[in-house]
Amino acid sequence: MTTRVTRSRSRDVANLSHAPTRSTKSGLASQNVDASNISGPPDSLYATATGLSSKNQKLLLEKQKRLADRNGQIPRFIRDRLNQLANDHSHALANAASSTLVFAQQEAGTAVCVSSSGLLLTCSHCVAESEGVLDLAKDQWLLFADGRVVKATCVGYDGRRDLALLQTVAAQSPRQLDPTTANVTEMSAFPATALAETPPRRNVSLFCIGHPGSEDFEVDTPGVATGYDVLHIGEGRYRGLAVGQDVHDNSDIGALKHDCWTYWGHSGAPLINDQGLLVGLHSSWDDSTGMRRGVGWEAVKAFMDEYAAKIAS
Repeated sequence: MTTRVTRSRSRDVANLSHAPTRSTKSGLASQNVDASNISGPPDSLYATATGLSSKNQKLLLEKQKRLADRNGQIPRFIRDRLNQLANDHSHALANAASSTLVFAQQEAGTAVCVSSSGLLLTCSHCVAESEGVLDLAKDQWLLFADGRVVKATCVGYDGRRDLALLQTVAAQSPRQLDPTTANVTEMSAFPATALAETPPRRNVSLFCIGHPGSEDFEVDTPGVATGYDVLHIGEGRYRGLAVGQDVHDNSDIGALKHDCWTYWGHSGAPLINDQGLLVGLHSSWDDSTGMRRGVGWEAVKAFMDEYAAKIAS
């Protein structure tokens, strides 16, 4: 029986220009970036500063406004966990939520910060559908869960594993979001989530923190809003790896199986265990079974090991 696969986000790659890339023996395109040289973006994020289309520029500002809503699911989740005792991993879960980012443009997905220096992990198809159309010079604009805007460039790309690394090169400071934070430094460390030391056990609890798209694709009328929060936390369980599939080959569909709720836009969403540690990324779903699929811990670990120098804090 042929497996039917639907990616969790779609992307028009026609406007992605070709750029020279360097590939390692493992097939990863990479680019060296000085992670310590992070600047601040303009105080006013006009389209002329971001290079985004007017539609995506408007969407960036709308997402930032909605992420600042203290009644949203993510702010409430973070507050609830921070009010609990730290020794039950509640603070680590709050940190994982704070470490999650959404892409500014409508057709992209989700990412997670894996280094306090601003290194971001996402699915490769959130950056480019293939290495052939990958543009390493293209700016990527994302927003942290608190609405902080960052500009990043792609420094690692592996289409087979469906993983990409982005390095933050410009970021708003907390002071730009809230002028009352007078004692913070302009470039304070970014919240980051650590990878678990071992792969998850089958049926363990998971949190999937991702960006459900704003448009409802389950109705016939285009342009109908979903009404979902910009970031959503779903709970479920790890359902193991697909039998017979190479865990390092997620180019067609993710080898990891889970049943957390997801929607278009969740690609790249971190899968977090109950200790607040990263165990994989959501990437896709099998529409013949409804099972959510993702990039497994094993592939993430191997990919991050190959970029150990870049993800060191």
